[in-house]
Amino acid sequence: MVIENINGVTVYFVSAEGQALASEQDALDLLGETYGTETDMIAVPAERFAEGFFDLSTRQLGHFFQKLQNYQMRLAVLGDISQHMNASKAVRDFVGETNQAGRHLFAEDREALQARLRGKA
Repeated sequence: MVIENINGVTVYFVSAEGQALASEQDALDLLGETYGTETDMIAVPAERFAEGFFDLSTRQLGHFFQKLQNYQMRLAVLGDISQHMNASKAVRDFVGETNQAGRHLFAEDREALQARLRGKA
């Protein structure tokens, strides 16, 4: 378990190793991992998400985000998802709108996330 405080935001960094994540239950399991840690945001490497997760027609991404939102937990997706963004205008728009709102974030890597949370990006 790696937890880091970045500009007042307590971030739980999920390991790159482990089962593929896709379902609302997977989101709940991540929430359970943070129980008692006062975590504000869960940062998940993009490669941890199951095949099809970034295909909006599967609804996996939306349901995963919504489940965390219901529990007032922020999500950061870390990694290169450009192939998904290039393949779908809807995904590109979703990522852009999500990053603009700033509650949940998509970031290229840990350094980019840190910059966003420090208000420098």
